[in-house]
Amino acid sequence: MVGYKFMGKAHSNAYQNAPFFFDLPVKPVKQAICGRNAEGVKEAADKMGWKSYETDWRTLINREDIDLIDIVTPNNNHAEIAIAAAEAGKHVYCEKPLALTIEESAQMLEAVQKNNVIHMVNFNYRFAPAIQFAKKLISEGKIGRIYHMRALYLQDWIMDPDFPLVWRLEKSISGSGAHGDLAAHSIDLARFLVGEIDEVSGMMKTFIKKRPAVADSSGLSGKASATEFRDVEVDDASIFIASFQNGAAGTFEATRFAGGNRNSNQFEINGEKGSIKWNAESMNELEVYFADDDPSLQGFKKINVTEEVHPYGGVYWPSAHIIGYEHTFHNLIAELMKGIEQGVSLSPTFYDGHAAQAILTAVEKSARSRRWEKVDTYL
Repeated sequence: MVGYKFMGKAHSNAYQNAPFFFDLPVKPVKQAICGRNAEGVKEAADKMGWKSYETDWRTLINREDIDLIDIVTPNNNHAEIAIAAAEAGKHVYCEKPLALTIEESAQMLEAVQKNNVIHMVNFNYRFAPAIQFAKKLISEGKIGRIYHMRALYLQDWIMDPDFPLVWRLEKSISGSGAHGDLAAHSIDLARFLVGEIDEVSGMMKTFIKKRPAVADSSGLSGKASATEFRDVEVDDASIFIASFQNGAAGTFEATRFAGGNRNSNQFEINGEKGSIKWNAESMNELEVYFADDDPSLQGFKKINVTEEVHPYGGVYWPSAHIIGYEHTFHNLIAELMKGIEQGVSLSPTFYDGHAAQAILTAVEKSARSRRWEKVDTYL
């Protein structure tokens, strides 16, 4: 694994615990972790159970005892590491957004396909049991033809104007702000549940134009410089409407300026026969409405998606003994291990990452042109 902070912790936890819950066809061995700071990466290796560590990702990729490269670095490193890993014949699992630009994501997709390696991108919310159950209901036609999807991803962790310019707020490192970090998840859920998006119209806003430079950072937090301020070049919020290829209409909002919302990744999907609602802050619950219910009983019902009949329900605890954020990673890693054993890249693949990048790019283009923009055809 290359990187070891916030997502490094989440991925390490999943490699350790997925075999405890799942009967995996192949089991992950945490062979080596990599980071530039020798002291920091050694401490992370010891704490998170990695057998060894490196300070140069190129050395890691060249090791013969490594089969899979997991990329949890800032976004500007994704393309170079993923392409080199694929060319070295390593399977690749990469954090989202897949790349800084659509050109990079296209190159990454081409590299994994050309070198015939297994590839996956970390759209972990797909693997919440409630999302998998929503997919099942939609696929079975329970809500019929879909008319609307409205998706919100709301956070508030940078509302303080004195919060420092951590790497997620630097365009050269992150590519964009809330747009790539948060809207990418909403876009992937939209493609997974509703279908392909072919046209968008959007706007992007930056509310705080200058922030203190960062003196030190860890995960989503940071220590601000007392003397140096820098321009903010990424968005604080992105909002767009979308036209799906199947005729559905979509509205999307991603912001880090929605006070009181810590991680409110939510959506509502409306169809001719019913509706579905979900919010990551109550991730075990799915709200459903079916138009063919008795009129006296109609309305949204809250389903606790923890029964054995539900996706992944028999893997964890008894009914209503809820699971958490980390289990979405467990479920994804189980799929990744299954794919490696079968020699097949299971969704979400780099194709899905590239498709999300194409939609993100079209929204950015629309924000500049102030017009509807077509989404580039995916490779």
